[in-house]
Amino acid sequence: MRRWRTLLAAVFTVASMGVLVAPSPAVADGPVVTPYVVGGTRAALGEFPWMVRLSMGCGGALYSPTLVLTAAHCVSRTGTNTSITATLGVVDLQSSSRITRRSNYVYRAPGYNGNGDDWAFIRLSSAVTGVATLPITTSTANDSGTFTVAGWGANREGGAQQRYLLKANVPFVSDATCNSSSMYGGEVIAAEEICAGYTAGGVDTCQGDSGGPMFRRDASNAWIQVGIVSWGDGCARPNKPGVYTQVSYFSSAIRSAASSLGG
Repeated sequence: MRRWRTLLAAVFTVASMGVLVAPSPAVADGPVVTPYVVGGTRAALGEFPWMVRLSMGCGGALYSPTLVLTAAHCVSRTGTNTSITATLGVVDLQSSSRITRRSNYVYRAPGYNGNGDDWAFIRLSSAVTGVATLPITTSTANDSGTFTVAGWGANREGGAQQRYLLKANVPFVSDATCNSSSMYGGEVIAAEEICAGYTAGGVDTCQGDSGGPMFRRDASNAWIQVGIVSWGDGCARPNKPGVYTQVSYFSSAIRSAASSLGG
């Protein structure tokens, strides 16, 4: 069974300390997301400037000055939506220098039905200037190695959301291994999803991390997004790596949607 890493806004709280953990998902007027980062350390101010916290209890990445790329399970439908607040430009969500924007439109992947196609855009009411964006990979060449995840989600399974941005590194897990009987037993959609984590567990995304980016350095040493926090069995459990939307598979559709949204 897929367990989203989303957190319901109704139960969203901020803790002053902790590590990143991956929870299950929550959706605006829809699904519940609960992923967060477990086993992480605090990110430095400006280290990952594109990181976005969404008010429904999800994460996201600034794709363009007006678009935030997140998970489909974090939103309920495509259409006008002015209920979401995006917070960015800080690692401390309570910082007086935080940047906030309201949403004006949501685009959810048209094929999304709770199984795959887990990506969406939040369009912001006005452009965010002076903040770096995170490009997406368009090639599977970046879909291996060691990845970085970050978020404000719980730092342990069932834990509280975090006040400070946490980061962690997780290694690629092959589709064959991730779908083995000792891990997810065929639940992972190999073409559309990518797994990352340690066999022993201990480091993962968790509740409240849904929709956030998984990224790495490309051949030019630039940060590039390769995954979107999607689901997993609990957080940081042995033999249960995080499962992420494989951005390379959807890159054409993502770029096309962004263009149609003016991004």
